[in-house]
Amino acid sequence: MGRTNDSLLTEFVLVGLSSHPKLQTVFFVLVLWMYLMILLGNGVLISVIIYDSHLHTPMYFFLCNLSFLDICYTSSSVPLILNTFLRVRKSVSFSGCMVQMFLSFAMGATECVLLGMMALDRYVAICYPLRYPVIMSKGVYILLAAGSWVSGLLDSVVQTSLAMRLPFCTNNVINHFTCEILAILKLACADISINVISMTGSNLMFLVIPLLVISVSYIFIVTTILRIPSTKGKHKAFSTCSAHLTVVIIFYGTIFFMYSKPKSFRSVGTDNQDVIEALISLFYGVVTPMLNPLIYSLRNKDVKAAVKNLLGRKNFSDGT
Repeated sequence: MGRTNDSLLTEFVLVGLSSHPKLQTVFFVLVLWMYLMILLGNGVLISVIIYDSHLHTPMYFFLCNLSFLDICYTSSSVPLILNTFLRVRKSVSFSGCMVQMFLSFAMGATECVLLGMMALDRYVAICYPLRYPVIMSKGVYILLAAGSWVSGLLDSVVQTSLAMRLPFCTNNVINHFTCEILAILKLACADISINVISMTGSNLMFLVIPLLVISVSYIFIVTTILRIPSTKGKHKAFSTCSAHLTVVIIFYGTIFFMYSKPKSFRSVGTDNQDVIEALISLFYGVVTPMLNPLIYSLRNKDVKAAVKNLLGRKNFSDGT
């Protein structure tokens, strides 16, 4: 159903991989498995950070927020993705679409800001180690994390509200797995210049500025590390921020590749393009949140020790 000036849109139709029915089964199993891994990996990481008092520091507080954010982000979209793989008619109600779009946009914006805050934390820890406990006090890092969540939610309120006010005509088919905001705006049959301006401002505040903060922070971090005389000292200092840097590269790299594909990429066959874009979309929405706990646990001795300690105590309690 579509909407004109006299009728209301009641649903959208998600295309997804409709033209590849065999691949839908493969993707369903793959996405479901990755979603369960996301819940398990990030859930364990959150539990370990809460349980182990040695990890009650600003860095792990931000990491705990990042893990919870990844669970929220994937939970806002993965159920809908799995549903589209199973159903013949891949429809979603207008209100359900707007709610999913709001949650996904809010979590994405929040993660951008949170990664910037984590970079600032590493900058203070490495460049001003003696003043770190004073500068990054409990009140400060809680405020920074809360600011990330509030700013992301407010930005999503603005973007979703502007999108909901648009009139949608006869076309209600979304060429995506989920209710992605850019795909929604393409269906509007009215001037979307206000939405474009608002999205541009949002990209500046939530993509460009955090990326600049991260880049500048790491310039100072690398400069400080290079001044450390011993190789062991350099390795120890870099190991505290290597996991965050890896997550940032994967996160921003996927975003830029997804929204700035070269013309030669767009010129491939429609069928191949659908599959490739599906893989990119899934990598950003599912694979990245699954990799985050692995990156932080494999590259962090404190987290690995805390996990072993937690599992050891559980085995001991089970044995008694």
